[in-house]
Amino acid sequence: MPPITDNIAKLRRRIGICAKKNHRNPEQITLLAVSKTRPAADIEAAYHCGQRDFGENYLQEAEEKILFLKQLPLNWHFIGPIQSNKTRIVASLFDWVHSVDRLKIAQRLNDQRPEASPRLNICLQVNISGEDSKSGVDVQQVAQLAEDVAKLPRLQLRGLMAIPSPSHNSQQQHAAFAQLRQLLEQLKNGIPYLDTLSMGMSGDMEAAIDEGATIVRIGTDIFGPRIARPSTLNKDNT
Repeated sequence: MPPITDNIAKLRRRIGICAKKNHRNPEQITLLAVSKTRPAADIEAAYHCGQRDFGENYLQEAEEKILFLKQLPLNWHFIGPIQSNKTRIVASLFDWVHSVDRLKIAQRLNDQRPEASPRLNICLQVNISGEDSKSGVDVQQVAQLAEDVAKLPRLQLRGLMAIPSPSHNSQQQHAAFAQLRQLLEQLKNGIPYLDTLSMGMSGDMEAAIDEGATIVRIGTDIFGPRIARPSTLNKDNT
């Protein structure tokens, strides 16, 4: 794979081309680098290319990296499933959570968010494809969950996130993302400040941007193929 520098530059060009095609401002589309399983050195390399937003799935690994890199002004996004007994760490360390699908989890994040920290940005994860194996709130239950989460004072509800069923078919990709966009538009009738669609990964980023994505979550096209979960820190730095 080319260096991380080249990968990020290519991605930003792709985002710019796709945004221009849709008469959108590319500055309003956040590139979220999915850094799970990647060592701290890779995150630092991406930072020096101008990357500021990083997404993590595995909490213990993420905690180590966040503390190790605390001197850098990074925005940390938790994008994995959340266990009830882990919410205090998520509430304390992260700036965004993309994977809230139950009111119980939202309430715990709210109650455990430190008073000195800004409100925690929240996306509700929607099971847009209706798969039993996928996390996410059912489409029919999104409105009630959004209404309840919007009332929690230490959280800032921002929008929706989804991981549709993988597909190489462009029409199927667009249909899933369009459904999430339409769902957000419906929610904005009652919660007008919602502004975030977290959708699109390396294989379907363009379709997501076509349908209004404001955050695209990219791992492979930045860092290369997924690797096993190594020690998260650089041995020569610890």
